[in-house]
Amino acid sequence: MLVSELMTDSVISIAPDEPASLAARLLFRHNIGAIPVCAEDGRLRGIVTDRDIVLRCVAAENDPETTPVREIMSRGLITVSPTDDVREAARQMSEAQVRRLPVVESGRLVGMLALGDMAKTHSFDMEASKALSEISSNIRKR
Repeated sequence: MLVSELMTDSVISIAPDEPASLAARLLFRHNIGAIPVCAEDGRLRGIVTDRDIVLRCVAAENDPETTPVREIMSRGLITVSPTDDVREAARQMSEAQVRRLPVVESGRLVGMLALGDMAKTHSFDMEASKALSEISSNIRKR
């Protein structure tokens, strides 16, 4: 099965110059854990997570109202293409210790693939389970 068949294509994103407080409100409002950071042309620049906001902004005693997302976002992302195989995406999630992957085509964000997307389809229960297990066991070791 291809990534395009499982990915979410209606993705909330944020611009690099927006404040961390807006990212936090979007995470809360949409009940999500990460927001891709995109330039005006739709090119993926990074991703900001709830963890990034807490650790790199709030715990660092920076003001979320004035701290731009570009200063706290994660860079160097692992991405997948809509034409990639879902099993390969699950393997990459395990290896990179992430629960979601941006889906990029020609450098532009076109969707997100999450472990939850794989878990909804019974065809990939084992892959999603294995990836989550490996991610969780490695988190405990840190």
